[in-house]
Order: sequence, then structure tokens, then C-alpha cells
Amino acid sequence: MALAWGSQTYVMGVINLTPDSFSDGGRFNAPERALAQARRLVAQGVHLLDLGAQSTRPGAADIGAAEERARLLPALRLILEARAAGDLPHPEGFTPLLSIDTFRAPVAAAALEAGADWINDVGGGQLDPAILNVVAAAGCPYVLMHSRGDSRTMDQLAHYDAVGAEVLEELRRSTERALATGIRREQLIWDPGLGFAKTTRHNLELLDALPQLRSEGFPLLVGPSRKRFIGEVVGEPRPRARLWGTAAVATKAIAGGADILRVHDGGPIVQTARMADALWRLRRG
Repeated sequence: MALAWGSQTYVMGVINLTPDSFSDGGRFNAPERALAQARRLVAQGVHLLDLGAQSTRPGAADIGAAEERARLLPALRLILEARAAGDLPHPEGFTPLLSIDTFRAPVAAAALEAGADWINDVGGGQLDPAILNVVAAAGCPYVLMHSRGDSRTMDQLAHYDAVGAEVLEELRRSTERALATGIRREQLIWDPGLGFAKTTRHNLELLDALPQLRSEGFPLLVGPSRKRFIGEVVGEPRPRARLWGTAAVATKAIAGGADILRVHDGGPIVQTARMADALWRLRRG
């Protein structure tokens, strides 16, 4: 199902199939628990589900493609079966899309073959360039995120003179590489990568730069959910207690032109997005 960019803010719900993700590791890393969370998020009004089986938090261990597939595919297939059976009811009758959070080509290929709709790549095609060929062949939507390095090195690479301009230029270069493999412009969604190789100050400045990023013509996904920079600003060390800070950043992102919010807390952010749309997006239209 194609999304109508500009008409509303879409909400993507996170389902981490990992034991070590920074805010909810171990809560949904069994297929039945993942399915229950999928039902819960969709019932709350979430439009997309983003399944990830490799933690990308700073310092996370790299588990390899075989283990990532083993974690991902049983839950993905169970959720796909539920969707096909009409067992993921959305309050507005929306059929939820299934996105796969991976930077590995073999995992992306297996997930798309199983029936996933999108690929969400935190590496922007740089950690495993072959993923670009997989996406080009599939013709599916592709979230191209800005990042530097990997989970073990990104904190050491958070150096910018002008973070908004540098992220924009690096996203342009990543886009050129993607287009050169045969990916079409209309497949691409940009993500500025809040928290990836960025300090708290960088994240706040990058949020100010969202209108410039959106003016490049690509739909914009922003993932603020429970991030460390929010905890530093509000003085909250517990990731799951950062809902209100996340909601505040969500409104800033929508005002700046974000089309999708990637979050853990479905219902509250769906409400936040609807109100923010009424305040900014619909008034602009």
C-alpha cells in the first residue's frame, strides 16, 4: 500500500527481536510476543511495523547474518500470516506495512522474499553495499539513514562543523550511490539518523535543519524514540520513561516536515502526531 506523502504523519512502531536493544531488549524476542506487540501497536493506530533483529545501540555486538535471520524470520512470518488473515485490525482500516530494520543484504533479501514491504537501513548502504542491489531488484521502499561508522565506532565519529549541512551532503552522496545501483528516487526515504554519530547538541541542531533536508524532495523519517539525547536534556536515565521528551521531539519533527515517526510508544505518539498535524501540516495545506 502506497503512503500519501504530505497528507499526514505516519507512525512506525518498533519491534526489537533482540535481547540487548537499549530500551526494550528481551521483551519481544520470541515470535508470539512479537506478534502480540504487533497487534497492540496496530490497534493503537500505528501504520508501519519495523522489525529488527540486530541491535544498533552504541557498543552493540555484531551477531552476523545467520543469527539475525534466525531471530527475524519466525516473527516476521507469524506477523505476515496474521496480516493476511485480517488479524491485525487497525482502527481506521489501514493495512499495516512491514519494514525490516537491517543493514545486511542477505537478511534484507530473505525478509523481502518472505513478504516484507520495506527495508530500513541504518547503514545507508555503507555497512553492506550489496543491500542496494537487493533493494533495486525488489523495487521496494528503502529508508536511507545517515550514520557514520558502526555501533562500535560511531560515538568517536561525532565531529561536525555544521551538522545540518554535513548530514545533508552525506545523504546526497549516499543517495547518488543508491541511484547508481538502479534504485529509483521514488523508492527512497531519508532518515537524518538522530543519535547515530551525533551528540546531544548535534541532534538538537539537526532537528532545526529538517526543513532543509525535506526540501530535497524525499519523504523524511525521524526516529527520536527514547534516545539518549532526550534523557540528557530531561534528566531521565531510564529509556522507557522518556515518553514526554519523545513526544516533544515528535512535534518539532512534524513542524519541520517529517513524514514518518519511528517510535516505541505507539498510542501516545499517534495522538501526538494527529494533534501536531492539525497545528502545522493541515494548516500549511
